[in-house]
Amino acid sequence: MKPRLAIIAGPTAGGKTAIALALAERHGGTVINADASQVYADLRILSARPSVEEELRAPHRLFGHVDGADTGYSAARWAAEATEAIDQVHANGGLPILVGGTGLYLRTLIDGIAPVPEIDPAIRADVRNATVADNHARLTRHDPAAAARLNPADTTRVARALEVVLSTGRPLADWQAERSGGIGDRVTLAAMILLPPRDWLFDRCDARLDAMFASGGIREVEHLLARSDVPADAPVRRAIGVPEIGDWLSGKISEKEALARAAVATCQYAKRQYTWFRNQPPSEWLRTDETQTDALGRSIETLLRI
Repeated sequence: MKPRLAIIAGPTAGGKTAIALALAERHGGTVINADASQVYADLRILSARPSVEEELRAPHRLFGHVDGADTGYSAARWAAEATEAIDQVHANGGLPILVGGTGLYLRTLIDGIAPVPEIDPAIRADVRNATVADNHARLTRHDPAAAARLNPADTTRVARALEVVLSTGRPLADWQAERSGGIGDRVTLAAMILLPPRDWLFDRCDARLDAMFASGGIREVEHLLARSDVPADAPVRRAIGVPEIGDWLSGKISEKEALARAAVATCQYAKRQYTWFRNQPPSEWLRTDETQTDALGRSIETLLRI
């Protein structure tokens, strides 16, 4: 029988952490992070990582283990680390519980990695220095299918698709069709996607953001921006809340405006996650609009047959 792997996924502020922690406590589980912001040591509060008290209740892996100065952290690297963590938990007879909202991380882990060659540094610099509008126009010429599929304002994905096709001569979709190394065929998945009512979700996003600003999020950003070893384009500096608080601290906007901008960014991010998780994962992954932790815990236990 294949070892079991639980996945609790969905948009930010959807209640995933509480369910994963309760499941871990009841069944000897280890909670493994699958959120791209929560890997950074610098952002416990702004990324809504589990608290120190929560981490003491059950083993946790891949939370806050990456320094903000590390600009090379990627989905591929996370998938390699997650695979190792999952294998260790299985070897010890435990239940690995993936929890998070970064769909690319989960897809890379389950389905494998596209073998895209190293991008020509000159091409990468050229693409990254251009505007997203210019890059999307170029992508339309070189890879029209990707241009039609991607949001023209999605700076990161448009740049990635363009640099791949310019550097390799092949569309990113071609490389993705050759994925290898995923663990999906050697584990029994019990996956639950939380898709709560949107008004409920957005209210939680706003309340959580207010708490972050009030309970140390501002100090986190102060410390991060004071570090001379964290480049201006480091991924950690793009985390929601960091640019907004940074603009406030530098006097560009007011505290009220910083909070309002961060609230908009959070809701927009939650909407994108909601759409991705509703449409992209396999149809057999359970999708639920339930919001009660106890009921959700019973649902994942049913999937795991425990």
